[in-house]
Amino acid sequence: MKKICYLFILLSILFTSCESKYSRGENQNSLNLTIEEKIENLTNSKDNQVIVVSHRGDWRNAPENSLQAIKNCIKMGVDMVEIDIRETKDGHLVLMHDKTLNRTTNGKGKVKEWTLDSLRTLNLKDGLGVVTKHKIPTLKEALEVSKNKILVNLDKSYKIFDKCYQIILETGTENQVVIKGGKDYLTVKKEFGEYLDKVHFMPILGLPNNSAKRFVDDYMNSENKPIAFEFTVKSDTINFLKKFKNIRDNGASIWVNSLWPHHNANHDDEEAVNNIEIYDWFINNHIDIIQTDRPQLLLNYLRKKGLHK
Repeated sequence: MKKICYLFILLSILFTSCESKYSRGENQNSLNLTIEEKIENLTNSKDNQVIVVSHRGDWRNAPENSLQAIKNCIKMGVDMVEIDIRETKDGHLVLMHDKTLNRTTNGKGKVKEWTLDSLRTLNLKDGLGVVTKHKIPTLKEALEVSKNKILVNLDKSYKIFDKCYQIILETGTENQVVIKGGKDYLTVKKEFGEYLDKVHFMPILGLPNNSAKRFVDDYMNSENKPIAFEFTVKSDTINFLKKFKNIRDNGASIWVNSLWPHHNANHDDEEAVNNIEIYDWFINNHIDIIQTDRPQLLLNYLRKKGLHK
């Protein structure tokens, strides 16, 4: 009888402890990295941690570029979310990949031909094209949801970054924002120079490219050494793949997308569904930032290998 009583007391204590932790938010999500740890990983090319970037948010389980798609990424422990920025007719910035509304909303026409108030009347579609209750977010709303939780890559924002930066300042998210551009250093210095020391900038280059070495050297030898380079890798036979380790050793990370085959020499997310070890190609080639359409799948694999906390 005493043993049963002791067992009951022990179970009660464990239940109370778990309930208390849950009420304080100390559930599985407490294991996720802090924003400070995510920034540290982003700026440290020499550690063994692989950064996971979710393409347009968790679009398989919520409409792409929606607030819910961002929230899902935060919950699962994604390091960075990639979102797309468009400008409305009345100068507001909203999340939308396409120039038109047709594919992702129940509206039609160009984003720039609609005011923000009119866009607010529309609903987003999910990945199957079904209209949902989700609304088109503004950049400010997206950054407020992301603040102190997840890094944010603002795609399609290079040409309108003056306006983006004002919202970044307003939301206090400068240290969380990543901007990318596919231009050489001198051009970026001329066009974007005032922001190179204010947000994280990342050059993009498609491989193969005869000017790859000069492109990388110009950035690495500049006063604005980037935190990383994004490369598109069309085949395994590209010699420049052998330079990735050296680039990381010299202080810049390597970003390669696992989205579609032409980004990664056919080592893409859909292949990984059937053969998860496809992702070893990235690891073996010293790639430490991966943008994916299957964030949970990639996270699970990296955590199993000790390459993501």
